Amino acid sequence: MILHLYFARKFLRIFAAITLLFFLLLSLIDLVDQLRRYTDSDVSFGQIVVLVLLNVQDGLYTFMPLVMILATATLFLGLSRTSELVVTRAAGRSALRSLVAPAFVALIIGTLALAIYNPIVAATTKRYSELSESYRTGGGSILSISAEGLWLRQGGSEGQTVIRAARSNAEATTLYDLTLLTYAPGAGPVRRIEARSAAIANGAWQLKDAKVWPLGRNVNAEAESKRFEFYEVPSDLTESRIRDTFGKPSAISFWDLPDYIQQLEAAGFSARRHAVWYQMELSKPLFMVAMVLISAAFTMRHVRFGRTGVAVLTAILLGFALYYIRNFAQILGQNGQIPIMLAAWAPPAASILLALGLLLHMEDG
Repeated sequence: MILHLYFARKFLRIFAAITLLFFLLLSLIDLVDQLRRYTDSDVSFGQIVVLVLLNVQDGLYTFMPLVMILATATLFLGLSRTSELVVTRAAGRSALRSLVAPAFVALIIGTLALAIYNPIVAATTKRYSELSESYRTGGGSILSISAEGLWLRQGGSEGQTVIRAARSNAEATTLYDLTLLTYAPGAGPVRRIEARSAAIANGAWQLKDAKVWPLGRNVNAEAESKRFEFYEVPSDLTESRIRDTFGKPSAISFWDLPDYIQQLEAAGFSARRHAVWYQMELSKPLFMVAMVLISAAFTMRHVRFGRTGVAVLTAILLGFALYYIRNFAQILGQNGQIPIMLAAWAPPAASILLALGLLLHMEDG
């Protein structure tokens, strides 16, 4: 038990030191990028530093598996140089038993990162986007969502309403040059609306300069159409839900994702991208453990055997390969080509099995 605590404390200190090093490195790189981006603007150096501190959290969260690999390699190379690993094996401890403490610490770090750091990253990412857009355009710019415009669909007592807009503001809460088609439950379209702009407020779309056509059988749509300077269409959407729908799932807190997924599905949106991200985040602690095992498989040997640099490089490259396989599986899951659970949980499970196979092979060999 004492030996496990010793390995755990040592691993935790190394992980904290490498994390701090990555934080400083990413901050310096992003600081240079932000200074170049706002060279011709009136943004002060203090505001740029705030942007850097907000933006660096997402990068640090993304690079956490790499930090785990480097921390594990540093731990076991240090134990090998001081012959502590040799003494541990001579005392009857196998390689797998020596890995219990680092793997448990990695599981705890992954769980804490998911439960605590993930909401912080989501909040800082959202705040960074807001400040960056404000500094760059003053908050009043209009952007094109896609070549075909922006599409929305919402559900209500009247049925489904499909909305297409030519463009929107940065938060996708004000739409411009839009068309709304309302479909009755189990029937065809019953109303068409065209408007110059629409903003979501007080549980409804506030339309300006709108024209409404009734649709249906034996209806002269043009003859019965009406123009309104202001017109309201009820909606259960909110600004935050629209913003998060068109933003990255990583900008939504892990704890809020289940509710968002239910709300999006109830409103008629596809929440598959968010569901895949949610399961990927749930499996992240397991992936952290896999990174520890992969790194240990190549570094749990005495330095007198040589080729230490090659072993560390191999561990890092294999870790990167597994990381990109995990991202590839995420893309396949988002596209619906493989089930969500398979996309999220198969890569970390396969990584752990691969690492255990390598460890057992090298130990028995």
